[in-house]
Amino acid sequence: MTGFSRRRRLAAVAVIALAAVTGSACSSSADGPADSGGAYLVWDPYPQFADDSEWVALLKKCGTDAGVTVERTGYDTTDLTNKALLAAQQGNSPDVLIVDNPVISTLAEAGALTTTDDNKLDVSAMEKNLLGAGQSDGKTYGVPIGANTLALYYNKDLLAAAGVDPAAVKDWASLTAALTKVKAKGKKGITFSAIGTEEGSFQFLPWFWGSGAQLTSLDSPQAVSALTLWTDWLKQGHAPNSIINNTQTTSWQEFATGDYAFAENGTWQLANAEKLGFSYGTIPIPASAGGPAPAPTGGEFVSIPVQKTTGRYATSQKLVTCLTNADNLLTTDTTLSYVAPVAAVQERQATADPKLKVWVEAVRAAKGRTGDNLGTKYPKISEALWTAVQSALSGGKSPQEALAAAQTAAASR
Repeated sequence: MTGFSRRRRLAAVAVIALAAVTGSACSSSADGPADSGGAYLVWDPYPQFADDSEWVALLKKCGTDAGVTVERTGYDTTDLTNKALLAAQQGNSPDVLIVDNPVISTLAEAGALTTTDDNKLDVSAMEKNLLGAGQSDGKTYGVPIGANTLALYYNKDLLAAAGVDPAAVKDWASLTAALTKVKAKGKKGITFSAIGTEEGSFQFLPWFWGSGAQLTSLDSPQAVSALTLWTDWLKQGHAPNSIINNTQTTSWQEFATGDYAFAENGTWQLANAEKLGFSYGTIPIPASAGGPAPAPTGGEFVSIPVQKTTGRYATSQKLVTCLTNADNLLTTDTTLSYVAPVAAVQERQATADPKLKVWVEAVRAAKGRTGDNLGTKYPKISEALWTAVQSALSGGKSPQEALAAAQTAAASR
């Protein structure tokens, strides 16, 4: 790609990205990084970690091991995406960029990232399904630092009172049967997030993929069966009306009341789960016909942006390699409540904390939202999908009608 065409593509992608966020993010994104003065710049989406945190200590240690000084800045995820695009357009990207995995395809299409082949980053040990979120047109644009995903939390006391064995919940039929038993005891069944945003799509995808549906065919019979499952639960009183507006946080708050048997939520709730006033467990989200459903992956990739001075790449490669080696991954993923992207490290996590075994199983069955070479098509598909879910749950359209409209909308964008 020539310098001119790359700048033109960056400008176009930057405009699209900026249009999707608030004006405050636009105004704060105009400035590129300050002159590093020889230091290596690292941008990450972890503003919650202060300078005295283990995460920042690891970054600085990796810099010391590479013989350089690391200057790190943590940004909100949305702000980071826009800053990364504009910095690339201006030719002053950071040396190492850590971004949410769906953003990789946007930056790659803009020509803002180098490939792992370019910089000889070894990704051979990474789990293929997790690596897929950072791939586009057969090229890999970073190294996964870890993954989170979704599973079903359950209230042990409620299930015991209803005579439900959670180990017997293996498919949609057995899950619905469990919800029916819970309701018969005067309790509530399941809560989740079906809000009209990416969170709603994220939570629907395990059921969508678990039906055998594909994101390239939103109105397939399999897709209709998944949305029908949710609408039937709502009609039968197994799920509350609040799901239409629930975020993943508010649905967790509902589960925390102790009134619900199940909640679909993620690894990021593990610390909160330990604070519940009742005993809980977790099981994978079941696929329609049995076995774990493919759930979408969250988590970040560590990438090396395109630089004017290619001589900096060798040191950047050392920094990325340090951040993603097995021992450091274990520490980082434990801090972030992530499952590691390397099988051997996953085993170490599950051995250290047996409660993570279910999450390791879920991550191994998971897939990236931008996988199947969807890349930057995914956000358009996702918006059409969450719109369909909202329409069907509100009673505006049948699942078939809602998904047919979604397929038409996604194909026209």
